[in-house]
Formats: sequence, C-alpha cells, structure tokens
Amino acid sequence: MQTDKVVPLLVLHGDGVQGVSEGTMERAPMYREETITGALGLLRDVFLPRVIGQSFANPEALNDALGSFRGNRMARAMVEMAAWDLWARQLGVPLGTLLGGRKDRVEVGVSLGIQPDEAATVDVVRRHVEQGYRRIKLKIKPGWDVQPVRATREAFPDIRLTVDANSAYTLADAGRLRALDAFDLTYIEQPLAWDDLLDHAELQRQLSTPLCLDESVTSAQDARKGLAIRAGGVINVKVARVGGHAEARRVHDVAQAFGAPVWCGGMLESGVGRAHNIHLSTLPNFTLPGDTSSGSRYWETDLINEPLEAEDGLMPVPAGAGTGVTLNRAFLASVSELHEEQRG
Repeated sequence: MQTDKVVPLLVLHGDGVQGVSEGTMERAPMYREETITGALGLLRDVFLPRVIGQSFANPEALNDALGSFRGNRMARAMVEMAAWDLWARQLGVPLGTLLGGRKDRVEVGVSLGIQPDEAATVDVVRRHVEQGYRRIKLKIKPGWDVQPVRATREAFPDIRLTVDANSAYTLADAGRLRALDAFDLTYIEQPLAWDDLLDHAELQRQLSTPLCLDESVTSAQDARKGLAIRAGGVINVKVARVGGHAEARRVHDVAQAFGAPVWCGGMLESGVGRAHNIHLSTLPNFTLPGDTSSGSRYWETDLINEPLEAEDGLMPVPAGAGTGVTLNRAFLASVSELHEEQRG
C-alpha cells in the first residue's frame, strides 16, 4: 500500500479568506495524460495569471475565464476547486450545501490491491468488513480475477462486492469477464481501454453485471454518450478527472437522468482532496459507497488538522464553511519541497 506521495496544493486568497485544493496528477502519466511537472507549469504560466487579481461572481464564471484551453482538466480542477472552497467560506456555508448536497454523512467503501493469494485476499477483506466498510472493491487483472472473486464471495456471501480492472482487458477477454457474472457483483469497473466507450458497449451487451465507467468519462458529454450507447450502468465520478466540481455536478445530473447511480472515486488524496470528495458525495445520486475511506489508512500524518475517519462505513461530512478542514501548516512546512506565490 502506498503511504507517501507528492501532493500539489493550491491556495487562493480573497477578501481575507482562503480556498484550498489538491492536484491528483502523478509524476508520470499513469492514470491520465497529465503530470505534476506539466500541471505546475500551466498553473504558473497560463491559468493563474488569468485568475489572480480578478473578480468572479462564482466559480462558474472563473471556469469561463479558462474555457478556451483544451484538456488538462486536472490542472484546471485545482483552480476551480480552490475557488469553490473560497466562495463557500466567503458565504459561510459548507461546500456540499453550495453544491446542492443533502447529507451529513456518506457511505464509504475500500479499494483493495492485488494480494499474494486467495487466502490473503480473504484475510484483508475480512479486516475491512469488520471495520464496517459498506463496499469492498478488489483489483483484478488477466489471470487474477475469477479466483479471488470466488474466494471472497464464498467467504462473504452478503457483502457489496465490486472489482476494478484498470483497463487491463480487451474484448478478447469477454468470456473471462462473463464468468464474473456468477458472483453478484455491483459492477465491474473500467475493464477496457481508458479512452474507450464503444468496446465497453459491446462488452456490456455480453454481461449481466453492470460496467462502471471511470477513465473514459471526462465530462458530462462523455457520460451522456456512454450511457446513451449503454457502455455501462454506473459512473465513477472523480472531481479532478472531469475538471472540477461544476462538471462533476453535471455528470451527476446526466447520470441521474439516465437512472444510473454514481459514486465518488479516490486518487489517494490527502485530507484536502478527501474533504472535497466527501462534500461532493452529499449530492443525491451518489447512492453507491465511494472511495472516501479513513485517511489513517494511508497517512501517518495528514496535511489537515481535522481527522477524516469513517465509523461503521459512514464518513461524517466535515462541519463548517467550505470544505470544513484546515491545513496542518507546521507539518506542511516540514515536508514541502517547493513554495511559490503569485500576486495580482
């Protein structure tokens, strides 16, 4: 399990208040095409100069200022999400309330990596079931799929169980994936290529288990197209992947119109990004447990002062204005590699 990570943070200041966001891109383009180095350059030279010193009525207006730029949704999301936090704090309301959320706690699950064998898989699942998590997600790959799923389902016949393939399969593996229909999975997540919808639609026609679209949905338009051609029946919403809260809310609304549930995916965020995810998850169509499990599963010391810990599979929504969390500045000072400021 990964326990350390480079975390880009962005702090926007306005009217004596600050909003904070977190970048979820990595050093290498492993999940999407964006990288930390590229994102920092864009923020420094392109995005922030169009925002700093300007007045915006709301984060949607800020989005318009960046609307002429293509792609780079994770970098743009850093600016947009910090603006949402800033605006909510200026108004003195929780971020979730501003987004249209209705919950004071959200259901959470866990994502478990590939284990050495079936016995180890069952053991790690048991530990997390005993902790009360409301969904268990197993990572799978060709050659390691039916075996761990069968062992887990036999040991835990009643748990909500899903699998995540991280684009490891092709249509040639349809028979192998069809075997998973026997195990009452809530969904199979992104089994095919990261930028594909058509092959997912073909695969979905061959399966009774719903497919969950992740990497292949980067906008509400992608969600509409994917659901219209029946490429899946569930969508994993990752705020940064779609460019921020406003677009995440539009993805939520499109999925709701199609009758497709959504859930909030995780990108191994610190408490900053985790708090944003929790607030987004308060929207009504987030009806499946998300990847917003306890921060202590990952970090010995978090970047925020407030603990974000689930109890019996429920994560309380941080109280207070904005995301409801504050930076652990003493710890940040001890681990920061780079600090830059821009002024308008």
